[in-house]
Amino acid sequence: MSEIINKRSEILFLYDIENANPNGDPINENRPRFDTEDSTVLVTDVRLKRTIRDYWFEYKGFNGTNGSDVFVRETSYNEGDKQYIKDGKRRAKDFDEQVENILNTCIDIRTFGGVIPLSNASITRIGPVQFQMGRSLNKTEIIEEQGTGAFASGEKKAQATFRTEFKVPYAVIGFNGIINEKSAQYSKMTNNDVELLKEGIWEGTKALISRSKFGQTPLLLLVIEYNEPFYIGSLRQRIKLDSGEINEMQIRNVKDYKIDVSELLAELKANKGKIASIEFKADSRVQLLCDGQLISKISKDEL
Repeated sequence: MSEIINKRSEILFLYDIENANPNGDPINENRPRFDTEDSTVLVTDVRLKRTIRDYWFEYKGFNGTNGSDVFVRETSYNEGDKQYIKDGKRRAKDFDEQVENILNTCIDIRTFGGVIPLSNASITRIGPVQFQMGRSLNKTEIIEEQGTGAFASGEKKAQATFRTEFKVPYAVIGFNGIINEKSAQYSKMTNNDVELLKEGIWEGTKALISRSKFGQTPLLLLVIEYNEPFYIGSLRQRIKLDSGEINEMQIRNVKDYKIDVSELLAELKANKGKIASIEFKADSRVQLLCDGQLISKISKDEL
């Protein structure tokens, strides 16, 4: 059985999106979440966690069979001839309201934590894995596309309905994350869960092939494991896009820019003694720039 993690890790994840909606806001016509002050796209941590959960459920067998499950997912029950969606309390009853049973079975509670509602109370587990809200590294804009639907809005209508979609032409979105070894002692997150987390981040993003999400591609995943309860912080804020003479609003492809990691590498070098390992993965098209020179990867050996 895999051991509970005992070291702190920090995560930087970058992905791009082309002509799609990275995270619609349901109370704002499902427009992409957007910071109007600096024209950047925002993506909630909940969206990334859902991406990972969906991957675990669809591709890794965490579907309620063989003692493996995802707690936060839509399940239903029948009452008479009607079907209803379960609330949290009914979901907890699937596990006999036994917290240990939930932790042993549900990878998402071990990883992200959650509030477990019981019949007469609730129990909160703080998740070892937390993400800040994601933000695009480049300025972009929201574009509006209109089209016609296949059906009329009602009987005896001579014209089909119209539809409006909101998208961004291109954005590189970055997430900061942390894996807290102290919280893992309570949620029982294991080393195997960490491997499934990293796989879920990368492969889960590639698996988003719905109409509104198709066009997202993972670009870079950096996982830094530390020797002590320490982390650098703000990894995303320590990198930037270098698009040369191209205005960042005109970026449309990963070949239009380089990712400048100069500040990030300088901070890694300054804290080299606290770093146990660095895991690096990148799309083959990604170009990294450090102090004006192209580099092929980020590794502890080269700090």
